[in-house]
Amino acid sequence: MIALPDQELASPAAPGGVLAGLRETLALEWQTTGDRAVAFGIPSLDAALGGGLSIGALHEIAASSETEIPAATGFALILAGRNPGPVVWVAEDMALAESGAPFGPGLDDLGLPPERLIAVQAAKSRDVLWAMEEALAAAGTGAGGAVIGEIRGGIDFLATRRLSLAAGRGRAVTLLLRNAPASEASAAATRFVVGAAPSCSPRSPVPPGAAAKKMAFGPGPPRFSLRLTRNRRGPLGEWMLEFDRVEQRFNAAADREPVAQAAFDRPRQAASA
Repeated sequence: MIALPDQELASPAAPGGVLAGLRETLALEWQTTGDRAVAFGIPSLDAALGGGLSIGALHEIAASSETEIPAATGFALILAGRNPGPVVWVAEDMALAESGAPFGPGLDDLGLPPERLIAVQAAKSRDVLWAMEEALAAAGTGAGGAVIGEIRGGIDFLATRRLSLAAGRGRAVTLLLRNAPASEASAAATRFVVGAAPSCSPRSPVPPGAAAKKMAFGPGPPRFSLRLTRNRRGPLGEWMLEFDRVEQRFNAAADREPVAQAAFDRPRQAASA
């Protein structure tokens, strides 16, 4: 984890130190170019977004509640990993204390190799926003990858406008990760509210005469309850997405049922008994 001390934040142009190292790393690594949108692979969602999540724009991802922060974080990391290049993760101290930092094996499951992640720790929300702008500026116009900023609390329109302009000058996926849905004005192109959904479904209906207990399948692929509450390119909507960790893609979630249910009426066995 790279910490940004207050003296570095107060003097962005200071030579050497953590900031210079971060800029140098990005200049060397951030060379890939990508499409202008990251497609979800879900026709209705991609159509609503005008082809997918637009690159070179600011997007907000908020957890539907405090307990859904891991789901929102996982969703943001999946999107970041779909654009080739380094991923800069900027988080304030409070966010790290409450939710922790990304975990290597978990990143692999989400399609983001840990070696692509550059982690930056900041003291306050304003420092997170400033570090995001610096990362986007260092990326340059031919960059790919992503910049993610995790903050707690509110953010004014001017700050989101600055981030939106900085995102528009590059080819990175720019995500602002929040711990709760926001209501204030924002310059973000989209605003998603994300929650976790059950990854397995009980067998339904229960056959007559069977035991009253519910029968469930084992853990399945992670599911996300997704609400698009702001969209400058099209309509709003809700989706249930399932992430395939093997194929590294989103699918429309569907309840899984066994190929055949167990037979409950066996008269031959009863007669022989």
